[in-house]
Amino acid sequence: MKTFGNDVEAADELKIAYDKLKAEIAKVIIGQDEVVRLLLTSMFCQGHCLLVGVPGLAKTLLIQTISSALDLKFNRIQFTPDLMPSDILGAETLDKERNFQFTKGPVFANIILADEINRTPPKTQAALLEAMQEYAVTTAGKKYELQKPFFVLATQNPIEQEGTYPLPEAQLDRFMFNVKLDYPTYEQELEIVKTTTGDFTQKINTILHGDEIMQFQHLVKKVPVPDNVVEYAVKLVHKTRPSSPNAPEITKQYIEWGAGPRASQYLILGAKCNALLNGRYSPDIQDVQDIAIPTLYHRVIRNFKAEAEGITLEDILGQLITS
Repeated sequence: MKTFGNDVEAADELKIAYDKLKAEIAKVIIGQDEVVRLLLTSMFCQGHCLLVGVPGLAKTLLIQTISSALDLKFNRIQFTPDLMPSDILGAETLDKERNFQFTKGPVFANIILADEINRTPPKTQAALLEAMQEYAVTTAGKKYELQKPFFVLATQNPIEQEGTYPLPEAQLDRFMFNVKLDYPTYEQELEIVKTTTGDFTQKINTILHGDEIMQFQHLVKKVPVPDNVVEYAVKLVHKTRPSSPNAPEITKQYIEWGAGPRASQYLILGAKCNALLNGRYSPDIQDVQDIAIPTLYHRVIRNFKAEAEGITLEDILGQLITS
């Protein structure tokens, strides 16, 4: 574990580690710079991340590459319609002496790749709730602590595809960010094809260890935030609630449900981290705006009128952020 003389030195070291991580990830993942930024931000904020995109956009490969650059235990769980909660958490089994013994499931790791999380029914999806919020698993009346750091990085194909189950709101709210992956540009796709159809495999070097990540997580929480930045973040969340006195007309017209207090917390945590990753020691309003859409997107629900008129959540949130 590294020791730092002061918080400023630690903040400078975080920026260096972040740049090294990006460089290692870029060996395998071409483009997707914004997605990488948000994934690493959620990690340093002790949050979880949901990646949404059509098949073939390297969602799984991205998470595997990040895990390779971190000296952490990694488990992948492939979510399928027949997956049971015990397949994730573990189960009590009888040993040779006919005593019950708890066999730990794949959730007992530092990084969990919940691959295609919306392919399994809500009952099984909900098995991750306690782990994501309390870093523990309770089974047969006993509580088992998970080793920190602990991240759930989930991938999801669009809800409109067949054979999927929408994530419950309580599950969605546990994710710090909802990150949408888009298709690569023509130039990026050319490079992807050239680098992935040959016989050469890139070696990913380990950049950070678990104790260092936890140090940086504590550092992010210690970052001072001006009152006007906190007020902006909380007002922004209140603007998403139709019943709030701060709700503008666009919210009253097009939003069914707004974001809860966890959104305000994540906006401030994300802004703190965003400032550090850009070499600054305190966030401003721009830092909140930089992470606002992925923080709010899965916490705000449009009404029927918005859907009928083709008003997207990006349209609504974009107006709320700048108003």
